[in-house]
Amino acid sequence: MKSLKTERLVLRPWERSDAEFVYDMYSRWDVQRYIGQIPRLMQDTDEARTRIERWRTSFDGVHGIWAAQRVEDSRLVGTILLKSIPSSGIEPLEPSGDTEVGWHFHPDFWGQGYASEGAAAALNSGFEAGLERIVAVTNPENLLSQRVCSRLGMKAQGLTDQYYNSTCELFVANRPPELG
Repeated sequence: MKSLKTERLVLRPWERSDAEFVYDMYSRWDVQRYIGQIPRLMQDTDEARTRIERWRTSFDGVHGIWAAQRVEDSRLVGTILLKSIPSSGIEPLEPSGDTEVGWHFHPDFWGQGYASEGAAAALNSGFEAGLERIVAVTNPENLLSQRVCSRLGMKAQGLTDQYYNSTCELFVANRPPELG
C-alpha cells in the first residue's frame, strides 16, 4: 500500500502497533455516533487488531484505508479511507461500483483541518488512479462532515438511500479536467 503525504500529514498503512490508538478512537461515542445504521463502540484492543488486519489487506492499487499521522510529531490523528461503497439491498451488501472517500478522527484533533487535508490527498490519489467520480455519504445530522465535503469542493446531491441500507446526505466529486 502506498503512503500519501500532505503538508502536515502522512497517510500510511496501519501497523499492528497502532491498536491502542484505534481502540481509543473507535471506543468513543462522539466518533462512532454517525458511523453505521446502529452505531457501536469498539469493545477492546483485540477488536482493534482485527480491524487493523482487515484494513492492511484492503489496498487494491486504488482503494485503501490509511492511518493519518502528523508529520511534526508522528502522532496518529485519525483514519482516511477510499473504498468501494456498497449498494443498499439484501445482506450481504454488494458493491455499488462507486468509490467513497471518508474520514474518522480522534476528537483531540477535530477542528484543525486534518480531515479536509487527508481527504483531499485521498481524492487526488483516486483521480490520479483513473477514478472518474468519488462520493461521500454522511448521516444527515453530521453537519461537521458535510462541511468537510463542501471544503473539498464536493457537490451536495441531497438525500439518498442507495448505499448502506441507510438514508444519507450524498456528495460527489468528479475527476478534474486537468487530470484528463
